[in-house]
Amino acid sequence: MTLHRPSQSKTRPGFPARLDMSRAGDPTLQPTVVQQSRSFLSKPALVPQSLGMDSSAVRLSMVAKLAQQGIADPRVLQAMGRVERHRFVDTALVNQAYEDTSLPIGLGQTISKPGVVSRMLELLYQGHAGQLGRILEIGTGCGYQAAVLSYLCKEVYSIERLRGLHDKARENLRHFRLVNVHLLFGDGMLGYAKGAPYAGIIAAAGGDAVPQAWIDQLAVGGRLVAPVSAGATSPARQALVVIDKTSQGLRQTVMEAVHFVPLKSGVD
Repeated sequence: MTLHRPSQSKTRPGFPARLDMSRAGDPTLQPTVVQQSRSFLSKPALVPQSLGMDSSAVRLSMVAKLAQQGIADPRVLQAMGRVERHRFVDTALVNQAYEDTSLPIGLGQTISKPGVVSRMLELLYQGHAGQLGRILEIGTGCGYQAAVLSYLCKEVYSIERLRGLHDKARENLRHFRLVNVHLLFGDGMLGYAKGAPYAGIIAAAGGDAVPQAWIDQLAVGGRLVAPVSAGATSPARQALVVIDKTSQGLRQTVMEAVHFVPLKSGVD
């Protein structure tokens, strides 16, 4: 795991990609059912009370529930099952680590629900036969999603604007020794141009629109998955937005409603 500090710029990016509800529910973006992914998860794993959080049975039980919720990609399910989520939450919340719920991680931020993480990763991964290339994650948080991404991508650049969380993620990920994860401290709204172009960009915070910097840093053929609010009229209402960058331009699809922390600029 390597650490970089991107240079900061006073110029803020524009917001070209606004919420367009016209493509909500686009069938081309619905997950393809992979029968094989459910074969070994057809019944939820029973987790004996005596088993600790380090037990693989605990993670398998969580993965089984994700499959029942509709997560179909076996690669995403396998990656979710490999990462010990309890290592990313506070000690007092360890017993809730494998429940499908978001949990506080400090500084007003949360670790997303496993169901939301796996859904966003499935959307990001959709249409790719093999491992994804270089990915940019906006909002490292506690480092959990970056750890899961490391098993799906060749290289992960993850940027966090809050110094306290950046340091916490670095400590959390030390145990995993993930050589393909690069933690960055900086303004996520600016992306990280030095690592571009990216095969995918995924954001863990939602603004009124997608920053121009992210669009510019996305490779042609790449995909961006992010929560976006409905605008000034309904700032609290968010939806997952998928943006595909093609040689003909951008294709945007609005998916289901979600709730993420607000996207902010600058560093603290």
